[in-house]
Amino acid sequence: MVELYAYAAVAVFVLALVAFSIKILREYERAVVFLLGRFWKVKGPGMIIIVPLIQQMVRVDLRIMVLDVPTQDVISRDNVSVQVNAVVYYRVIDAQRAIIQVENFRDATSQLAQTTLRSVLGQHELDEMLAERDKLNTDIQRILDERTDAWGIKVSNVEIKQVDLNETMIRAIAKQAEAERIRRAKIINAEGELQAADRLLKAAEIMSGNPQAMQLRYLGALQEIAGEKSSTIVFPLPMDLLRPFLSPRDGGQDKTT
Repeated sequence: MVELYAYAAVAVFVLALVAFSIKILREYERAVVFLLGRFWKVKGPGMIIIVPLIQQMVRVDLRIMVLDVPTQDVISRDNVSVQVNAVVYYRVIDAQRAIIQVENFRDATSQLAQTTLRSVLGQHELDEMLAERDKLNTDIQRILDERTDAWGIKVSNVEIKQVDLNETMIRAIAKQAEAERIRRAKIINAEGELQAADRLLKAAEIMSGNPQAMQLRYLGALQEIAGEKSSTIVFPLPMDLLRPFLSPRDGGQDKTT
């Protein structure tokens, strides 16, 4: 009976040892295996065997991860204080370096993203932050990717989600936009006046060389005035306009004085 209990205990121990030794890794997981504290190899995916007490493993997820960068207070190059938050997309491409080269690659990437966001945006003016967001995203992504390469991490994309201004700056920007609209309206109006003056000058040159055109313009002005609801209209009639209509007498000499 004692021997039976001993065999049963050994069997249970062996089964427990096998159960603790067999690990199942999904397709997107890798295991960084250490042998007596030293790096041995990267295993997975599928079923792997880890010898208890002698070997240890750390699971690493190779999928693209989404890192939400907390809101950062940024002072732009033109001394405007704004609050900016962003999102970073990254993944582990080298499980060995991600575990060995940095203590916690997730926290390290998050802290690096925060400092890089403040550093890059602080080199630009407010108008550039609002109008050139794609360029800023590319600059931040490139810097993060270069600095995290030693950790076996690839930063694939960075997106600035929101740039918040205080109420004073919002009112100042609204006034600036309104002044810009007024300036453009004045420029357009001045250009229209310039074009109209140029056309009037050309029309005057044409009429000065053709008396009949001047007579037709005069008659057209009379017709426009006659159409108005005025009771009495006093309109001077230049005699020069009537000369072509007067019949010449006394051998073609005009006796009008």
